[in-house]
Amino acid sequence: MVRFENVGLRYGMGPEILRDVSFHLKPGSFHFLTGPSGAGKTSLLRLLFLSLRPTRGFISLFGQDIMTIPRTQLPEVRRRIGVVFQDFRLLDHLTTFENVALPLRVRGTSRGHYKKDVIELLEWVDLGDRINTLPPVLSGGEQQRAAIARAVVGQPDLLLADEPTGNVDPALATRLLHLLVELNRLGTTILIATHDLGLLDQFDAARMELKDGELRIQR
Repeated sequence: MVRFENVGLRYGMGPEILRDVSFHLKPGSFHFLTGPSGAGKTSLLRLLFLSLRPTRGFISLFGQDIMTIPRTQLPEVRRRIGVVFQDFRLLDHLTTFENVALPLRVRGTSRGHYKKDVIELLEWVDLGDRINTLPPVLSGGEQQRAAIARAVVGQPDLLLADEPTGNVDPALATRLLHLLVELNRLGTTILIATHDLGLLDQFDAARMELKDGELRIQR
C-alpha cells in the first residue's frame, strides 16, 4: 500500500524536516504516528496525500512511484485517500451534510443512494442536529467530527488523520477511534498522527515515532 525508502524532505534551503525515513504499510494495516510538535508528522502525511514531493528518496503509493504519476492522474489517486488535517478544510458554503457527502458526489453517486448513509454517519459522530448547518456556525470540535465523517464516508483505501481527536472530550475521542477501527476492519489502511499517548494505550496497533526527523517503528 505504502512504501518509503530513505526519504528526505526540506523546505527551500532550510534543514531537512525528515531524514532517511523508511517504512512499509501493508494493505489493511493500522498504525499510529507519534512524536513531539515539530517532529515532521504533518509533513509526512502531506507526502502521502501528494501535496508535497520528497527532496530525495523513493515513495510508492498503491504500487506507483509518486514521482512518475502524471499530474492529470493525481485527482484519481487522491480519491482513494481519506484525509483529516488539523485545519479541517470544510467548504463554508456547503452544509454539514453536503460537506460529508462531497467525496460520494465527486464519484458520481446519486443523492438517493447516499442520503441515508450520510445521515446515519452524522448521527454516529453526534452531528445529527447539525445536518443543515454551515461550517462557520459549527464549533471547532463539531468541524473536526464533520471532517472525520467526510474522510470515512467513502470507505477509502487509505485514511490519513492528523490529530483527529484533538478538539473533543475523551469519551467522544474513544468513540471516534472505534469508528476508524471499524473502517480498518472493512479493509482500509489507516495512519493516525497523534500525541495523545493515553488514547494510544486503548488500542492494539503498531506505532511509528518521529523524533528529530528520524523514524522508529514500535510494535
